[in-house]
Amino acid sequence: MNGVKTLTTSQHKEFAAIDLGSNSFHMIIVRVVNGSIQVLSRLKQRVQLGSGLDEKHHLSQEAIQRGVDCLALFAERLQGFSAEQVKVVATYTLRRAENSDEFLEAAKKVFPFPIRIISGAEEAKLIYLGVSHTQPENGRKFVVDIGGGSTEMIIGKGFTPELAESRHMGCVSFTKAFFPDGKISEKQFNLAQKTALSRIEDLSWEYRHLGWDSALGASGTIKAISQVIAENFNPDGIITTKTLQQVVALILKFDSFDKLKIAGLSEDRVGIFVAGVAILSAVFENYRIEQMRYSDGALREGVLYSFEHDFQVDDIRERTVISLIEHFWIDKEQALRVADTAILLAKRYQRWQNGEQVEELQSILLAAALLHETGMVVNHSGSHKHATYILQNSELPGFDPMQKKLLVTLIRFHLKSLKQLDLPKGSRYNNQDILSLIIMLRLAVIINRSRRATELTEKFALHVNAEANKWELEFEPGYLERNPLTKNDLLEEQNNLRTVGVHFSVQ
Repeated sequence: MNGVKTLTTSQHKEFAAIDLGSNSFHMIIVRVVNGSIQVLSRLKQRVQLGSGLDEKHHLSQEAIQRGVDCLALFAERLQGFSAEQVKVVATYTLRRAENSDEFLEAAKKVFPFPIRIISGAEEAKLIYLGVSHTQPENGRKFVVDIGGGSTEMIIGKGFTPELAESRHMGCVSFTKAFFPDGKISEKQFNLAQKTALSRIEDLSWEYRHLGWDSALGASGTIKAISQVIAENFNPDGIITTKTLQQVVALILKFDSFDKLKIAGLSEDRVGIFVAGVAILSAVFENYRIEQMRYSDGALREGVLYSFEHDFQVDDIRERTVISLIEHFWIDKEQALRVADTAILLAKRYQRWQNGEQVEELQSILLAAALLHETGMVVNHSGSHKHATYILQNSELPGFDPMQKKLLVTLIRFHLKSLKQLDLPKGSRYNNQDILSLIIMLRLAVIINRSRRATELTEKFALHVNAEANKWELEFEPGYLERNPLTKNDLLEEQNNLRTVGVHFSVQ
């Protein structure tokens, strides 16, 4: 077109990771932007490769064809990618298949990228890497992944797995073995659970002796169980001994897969859900797990993060925040000013309802303060709403779903009226603590509204009563007189906070 100059585009590295599982084939395509991964697309095809594996470990031609057809679809999407940009790993079914070479030869005709069949131990380590790069938990982690043909169990710290085991028990193989006709009975469920227990009981002492600070579950089976718990028993979706037993009791009310209609359970998981619950029940019993949280990261994320060692930073959440600051051109100096004030307020606040969460809450407050101007890249007017939309629809490694929801809530209400205040439902955080974080962020923004002209001060006292419905900020003598705009904004904030039942005064 006349008058249109040639556009220059920045070169970002793009990668693809493909996981050829026993139930589904997954592909994720990403690019690296500002040192963080940005997902471009995800593809998932239910291939049921594992259902084509017979007792002699021979993979049927029908199963091979289903897999090859899926890879042909993936190849179309990967046109223009070099072999160095694509990593493909195959797991349990192709690991066990005596005729896996037939599959690989057939795949070569439609799929130009090398496929690597990995061992159970390598699969376990990659799963741990994927979880470690996407979850915020510190300390030692116990990671469990129930796949279609195998279950991986890993304990590690940071990015280093210390114990890693893979056992031949998965939701597809156990469905074939214990529920071949699609019938559900307590007898068959108990048999599946006991069989799973017998395959891992030799690991119990070593794992419990090493110990862990948090337990995380990855992939489809544990995601499905968490979703069922969230819809039926506990909105936070955390899997505990009690909620897992409730899921078992719910399943046993039905006598066949055809009738298995449970809120939160998608149709594509119905045929393998019962076996997956039996396996997880055995895992909980064997290792005496008290609670487990679902992790978005798993094998394919581990494959992705293995592309570059630069991703291996200790603080995943910090890496995510820094990437967002760069990507959305956030004023770093202003972000740091607001963050410093917000954290000062948080450290002087003494009315936390859940003392065990204080460090976590302060960390989310810090992230919110650093990212509160994300929406400015769209428009100054309504920037808090723009930021809310951007962050709600962004992948945020290092933030679990509840932490992400809290982060978005803080940013949504850091400006303007609080008349439409809507605190997260089913949150593991106390509402008083959430409201207090919102107030801290709002005050930090007001105090630093003059940006570079802000008079920085740490000389203020925060007084909050036991019910946290009376707040007072007391500044050093002369501060408010020297900063009349700040004083006016703080006085106007009295009206905003009054709408949520908080009396605020300043002197």
